[in-house]
Amino acid sequence: MQSSRIFIVGSGVVGAATGGGFREAGHDVTFIDINEARVSELKERGWDARTAIDLTDEPESLIFLTLPTPHEGHRYDLTAFTAGTASVGKALAGSAARHTVVVRSTVPPGTTEGLVKETLEENSGMVANEGFGLASNPEFLRAVSAAEDFANPWMTIIASRDPQNVERLREVLAPFGGELRTFSNPAEAEFIKCAHNIFNATKISFWNEMWLVAQKLGVDLDPIAATVARSAEGSINPEYGIRGGAPYGGVCLPKDTCGFLGFAANIDVDMPLLSAVVETNDRLAAIVSEEVDTATHAASHAQLRQAASGKETAAAVVNGQQQHEPA
Repeated sequence: MQSSRIFIVGSGVVGAATGGGFREAGHDVTFIDINEARVSELKERGWDARTAIDLTDEPESLIFLTLPTPHEGHRYDLTAFTAGTASVGKALAGSAARHTVVVRSTVPPGTTEGLVKETLEENSGMVANEGFGLASNPEFLRAVSAAEDFANPWMTIIASRDPQNVERLREVLAPFGGELRTFSNPAEAEFIKCAHNIFNATKISFWNEMWLVAQKLGVDLDPIAATVARSAEGSINPEYGIRGGAPYGGVCLPKDTCGFLGFAANIDVDMPLLSAVVETNDRLAAIVSEEVDTATHAASHAQLRQAASGKETAAAVVNGQQQHEPA
């Protein structure tokens, strides 16, 4: 693998693991961080670390934005992220080479082609994917094992409007292994990372809510959860339940979600997450029903016969539902 020139802007847990992994793979890496104590710590490891990025005499490089994006209430705080991006834009203005800026921080969908693009263009005087490349490569690193996760990824996501940027990133990331998926819209990559974390948070809250019921009943949740993790199709089938815009239907799911809510109420356990599951499904069912009614009136008998002869049952097509029935 040919060595690449790489800058890591923001050298916290994610930045250190990313840059350290690239160093181990033989790339020429420089870490950038405004925290002087952090820079000194990295230098003590023998790593090239600086408080500012200077691209004046640098050849073509990959610049990874691994800046912090904490939350403030129900909003991301992008203050530090924006400031760091602006510094990269100013550095681009002083370079003759074409560099590629890669957003690796977790940001709201649309940030790469919104805030980042605008900030870089304003500070560099260049146009994205002309004067400099722009891409998204969200991280999937756990804080407790970030370096190991980078070295052995289970999933790598790359997204850019410019195929040249995608291929450039593929060259440096594919050798680490794992499944690699590419997208042309950076917002899709950003959405994947956000949904990834939110799904994990939801699963944890689901089992904590079930734990409250188990506590009330005096039963051990651990063997129950471990068994459901192996028995529920939602856990063992990656294709199950991911077709957006289709509420759950059939007999089992509506019956047991509503029935268990009543059971929990009888033993004085509040289940806000399960209540939200039912509420969301009811709302989607109403939306889908209205859309299907409109489409049904406009459809010909031939179209309906074709739908009924497909893989889905006619009822599923008409109701727009994801069905689950006992075997």
